[in-house]
Amino acid sequence: MDYLKIGKATELSGGDRKLYRILEILPGFLSWGTLLVLIFLSYFQPVFTAFFIIAFDVYWLLLVVYLGIHLIVSFRKLKQNLKINWREKCLSLTDVEVAQIKDYEAVVKKLSWNDIIHLIVCPIYKESREVINTTVEAIVNSAYPGDNMILVLAVEGRAGEEAERRVVEAREKYRNKFRNLIVTVHPDGIQGEIKGKGSNQAWAAQIIKKELIDKENIDYDKILVSVFDVDTVIYPDYFYCLTYRFLTVDNPYRASFQPIPIYHNNIWRAPFFARVAANSNSFWQMMQQIRQEKLATYSSHSMTWRALTDIGFWSKNMVSEDSRIFWHCFCYYRGDYRVEPMYYPVSMDICMDETMKQTAINLYKQQRRWGWGVENVPYLIFNTIKGWGYLPRKKMINRILVQIYGFHSWATNALIIAVVGWMPMILGGDRFNSTVLSSNLPQVTRQLMMLAMSGLVLSAIVSTMLLPKRPKKFGFLKSVAMLVQWLILPVSIIVFGAIPGLEAQTRLMFGKYLGFWVTPKRR
Repeated sequence: MDYLKIGKATELSGGDRKLYRILEILPGFLSWGTLLVLIFLSYFQPVFTAFFIIAFDVYWLLLVVYLGIHLIVSFRKLKQNLKINWREKCLSLTDVEVAQIKDYEAVVKKLSWNDIIHLIVCPIYKESREVINTTVEAIVNSAYPGDNMILVLAVEGRAGEEAERRVVEAREKYRNKFRNLIVTVHPDGIQGEIKGKGSNQAWAAQIIKKELIDKENIDYDKILVSVFDVDTVIYPDYFYCLTYRFLTVDNPYRASFQPIPIYHNNIWRAPFFARVAANSNSFWQMMQQIRQEKLATYSSHSMTWRALTDIGFWSKNMVSEDSRIFWHCFCYYRGDYRVEPMYYPVSMDICMDETMKQTAINLYKQQRRWGWGVENVPYLIFNTIKGWGYLPRKKMINRILVQIYGFHSWATNALIIAVVGWMPMILGGDRFNSTVLSSNLPQVTRQLMMLAMSGLVLSAIVSTMLLPKRPKKFGFLKSVAMLVQWLILPVSIIVFGAIPGLEAQTRLMFGKYLGFWVTPKRR
């Protein structure tokens, strides 16, 4: 059985199924265990718990400083890359020697920038004409020659005739701007698939492979695949930047290329709490670009067609397909696969709906779906166990620990500070409240958290420096609101961070698997 295609325990049988279920329980068990043990100790050992809370607050402060430094460095690199003329840099590259590993032997191929063909896949559900056309027009208006681009508009059949009609209209409007512009319709109800992006993208890729790439005998080694959420609006030099990165990094066929998602498409119209959540995600992705050993693919990203065909395209039974494609390659190539940070942005939509209430509901569901990326933890551990004899053990264990730590922190850190930190005083009774520590704990915690607020201030400054020009219909007070909104960050990381993250882990723990929920796009 191909264990690299596994999506959940129910696809296995016997001992494998039992093992995978145990591994699915693990993340939620660790998160809930941490919270419940701390609450339990708050009653029985309040003094010990209080010292732990103070130590944790110190750790949180140091983490804020550490991540803040990473954010500043990444921000500076992003701004520098936006000033670079990537077209000129690409034009200077002729007959570059590009190394590829085939059957674990190095093969060198000479490529020029204009040898590269960009295959762009945009999965589409029920998005509006405005959303679709804005994305396509950004690609058309980019500096990269259309003769080197193949655009695939991959629409879901279950979206109905109106959705297909909008996509066909886009094809007729823009077909002369690309080497090929192809529309694929993913049938609904295929056995073994979940309704989501991964199955749609896999269907589209198989059609393109059969009806275009193999038919015209296009060299696999010259194709770069970019998967863009349909709301992704690229900056003009994106494909030149991507091409240059591909041609200049070591062993590019064992790498995915990750831009930074910046949520600017509707930032002036979106509700304040949705802006804070979206910007927080952008900052996290910016910080991750510095820490390459922790970086996995997210949302819109690029990779080689060679790697994509080697693993048999995207998984058809996964919700978190944008990160699973990286972990699939990582295991398939026995740890010899990485993500190359681009330090270059793409612009996307902030979650927004007709009412504040519906926006909040949609945002929570979106964050819960992102939190469902925890399904990669059992996948990694399970495949490490199965490949113990040939996988690089140290590298696999390190990646597993990074993932466990990341999802555990996501679900627990904010709750430990905001909720568990008060438990010794609430549950400790006279045994604790009569001690000097009980009167000092709130003051120490408050002072540490005030120092940690420097991260909030930094976030406000960076977000303001990244803002696009304010539309004329909005006044100066809107710009002030963009700063003041960051005061809700402590609440946001709980309501739209820890809680949906913990819910996702709890659902996985009890085998209540999530389906793919498409975030509505409104502008």
